[in-house]
Order: sequence, then C-alpha cells, then structure tokens
Amino acid sequence: MTLILCTRVKILRSFGPQIKQDFGGVSRVSLPNSSLVSMAARSIFLKLTRNARGREKSLFRSFTTTEVVYEDSPNSSEEERGEIPDDLKSRIFSLRLPKRSATNVLQRWVGEGRVISISDLRHISKELRKSRRFKHALEISEWLVYHNQDEALDSDYAIRIDLMTKIFGIDSAERYFEGLPTTVKTTETCTALLHSYASLRLTEKAEDLYERMKEANLSLNTVTYNEMMTLYMSVGQLEKVPLIVEEMKLQKVAPDLFTYNLWVSSCAAALNIDEVRRILDEISRGSDSGEQWIRYMNLVNIYITSGNLVNSGLNSVVESEKGITQREWISYDFLIILYGALGNNEKLDQIWKSLRMTNQKMTSRNYVCILSSYLMLGHMKEAGEIIDQWKLSAATAFDRSSCNRLLKAYKEVGLEESAVAFRLLLIQKGCDEIEES
Repeated sequence: MTLILCTRVKILRSFGPQIKQDFGGVSRVSLPNSSLVSMAARSIFLKLTRNARGREKSLFRSFTTTEVVYEDSPNSSEEERGEIPDDLKSRIFSLRLPKRSATNVLQRWVGEGRVISISDLRHISKELRKSRRFKHALEISEWLVYHNQDEALDSDYAIRIDLMTKIFGIDSAERYFEGLPTTVKTTETCTALLHSYASLRLTEKAEDLYERMKEANLSLNTVTYNEMMTLYMSVGQLEKVPLIVEEMKLQKVAPDLFTYNLWVSSCAAALNIDEVRRILDEISRGSDSGEQWIRYMNLVNIYITSGNLVNSGLNSVVESEKGITQREWISYDFLIILYGALGNNEKLDQIWKSLRMTNQKMTSRNYVCILSSYLMLGHMKEAGEIIDQWKLSAATAFDRSSCNRLLKAYKEVGLEESAVAFRLLLIQKGCDEIEES
C-alpha cells in the first residue's frame, strides 16, 4: 500500500466514487449510460448529506484539512519486483504527492523526443479521476486542451470545468467558462458548469444558467434535466421535480432510469404514494422492458409495501431524530434501489457503509431497503451480514414484522423463490416467529 497525503478540497459525487462524468453525448434511449448515472447518483447522495452538516458528521468523512489516503499504486506489483514500466502513465502515477507536477513529466517526455497522443491523455486523465487525483488530472486536462486545440472535444473542456471546481473553486470555473469561445459553450460545457452549481446547491446560479441554455437554443439532454432535478431534490424543492419532467417530455427528451428514480423519489419523499404507483405504471407501459427496469419496478413496489409507506396530506415531512429528515432518508433509500436495479453491488456496499458511518439512528425501513436489494441480486452472503448488523444494532431494534412484510412483498411481485430463500436465511440467523412463505 502506498501512503498518499492529499489536500482535501471537498467530497463530490456516489462514492459514491470518483465522478465518472465524461459529459459525452447522451443516448436518448431508455437504458441510461452507467457512467452518467453514477455521476448523477453520487451528486445527489453527497449533496443530500450536506443538509445534515452541523447536526452530524457527513455520511462520508468530512475532511477539512489534510486527508491521509492509502491506495494501491497502479503498478504496485511491478514496483515490488523492481520492474517499473517506462511509459507515460506509469511516470505520472509515480507522483506520490499532489504538489508534484504532472506538467513537468509531460514536458520531459516530449523533451525525450516522444509523442503524446490525445487518446493517451484522455485515458490517463480518466484513470487519475477514478483515483481521485484531481490536481494531476487537471494538469493533464490543461495540457490536452492547450496543445490539441484543433482536436479537443466539448467533453475535454467540460471535464476541465469540473476539475477546476474541485481544485480552485466555483469562481475559477466560472471565469474559465465565461472566457471560452462561443463555439465551445455547448450543451456539454454548460452542463458541466450546471453540475458544479448543483453540487454546491447554488440554486439561483443554476436556474440562471439553465434559462440561458434554453435561450441559446441549446439541445438539452437527459443529464441537463437530471442535474436540475438533483438540485431541487437536494434543496428540498420537491414540487419542482415533476415540472422538469414535464418540460423534458415536451422537448421529446427520453427520461432514463435515473430520471425516473429522481421523480419517484421526490413523490415518495412527499409521501405521495399514489403518484409513485402512477409513475411505475408509466414505466411498465414503456417500450423498454429490460432486466434493470423490471428490477427497479419490483424494488420500488417492495419498498412501498414493506416500508408501510402511505399517502400523507401533509406538505412537509417529519424530522427523524432531529437530524436527517424523512425526505433525506427516503432519498438515500432510493439511491440503494437505483443501484440494486442496476445490479451494482459495489455501489450498494459503498452507500450502506457510508450510511452506517453516520451518528444518525437508522430506521427499520433502511435495513429492509438494503436487504431487498441484496436479495433481488441473489447476494445472500451480504443479506446475511445486514441481518447480523441489524440484530447487533444498539440504535435500531431488529423488527420481525418488517421482515414479514418484506417476505409478503416479495411474494406479491411474484418472486417466490427469493421469498423462500430469505425465510430460510432468517431461520438460519436465529430469527423466530417468521411467517410461512
């Protein structure tokens, strides 16, 4: 393991991850691009956690000064054997500290008479972002745009905007964006800045840029609309989410799975369960009946049934333990549902681990939600671990009635085998008084 000291600028978007945002063209088909979904999902999760700051530690460790990160070097096995490849990527990744200059590495490489292809730069930048080495990624991005202006894509400029926000702050990103030629102020670069505004919950600036994009007759894509929906979810303006969906449909932009998840999540958070069921019906009547969509509909139905969610005539939702609101807890649950539908076990693990790191008392609904996702994917080992954690929890008593509702919900959506497997798992874990499946 290599010890890396890196200055913390902020934590941004799922986790969960480095942000996988290439800001490339968005396919207007039902099935979402996984990297774009990951980008958006991470954003809403991390933005929602900010609502609880001051009342709790962030769902991710809130580093404000210096963060110590242990991570494997990309070439750790070669280093241990003394076989360090002499390629550009290896040289850049050998820089252990952010203060070391990736630009100097590039200059030396060229000085040796070697060629740097734009495809190599894009690949190295992507790997650096995945490793959260944003400062070096920005240096690569700057080199790419400066030395390859004729070949640079809109996505190259968009990535640079995102990285500048992370390293130097939103003011620097704004100045860079405003200084771009009009020809480069495209949907992708505008959406990159919109993403930065949404991540920082700068509602007025986001709405102003959104209107400017429409006035410029830019062809807005799914990600653009999702960014606005994500923003409204994070600031609690749930009533504006359906308005974005309506506008999206008027412009004949097809919603993706993340769009629907935001929409459903906003209705569930407002306890408008009838509308949730109506949206699920709309999804079921869609042309796409792929495995991910079916899993999503089943998981939402199971969540509503097992979580005892019912319609409420109230305009606001109750606070939970004077910390995270019910709206926020439900939003976290729907991120779990989203990644369960996508079959992304790694993200499920990351979200759950982050939720458990809080000082907030989780509800039985949270445990049932993560359980249902693991069960849906057939991950019985992980489901068993959740049961163990729940039984050992000092804050949330193990609730057999919730487990019985989950069993019933699985049977109601026709997943009898999963219900039987879950019941057997409960018996194995010593949970008595479980209904016959």
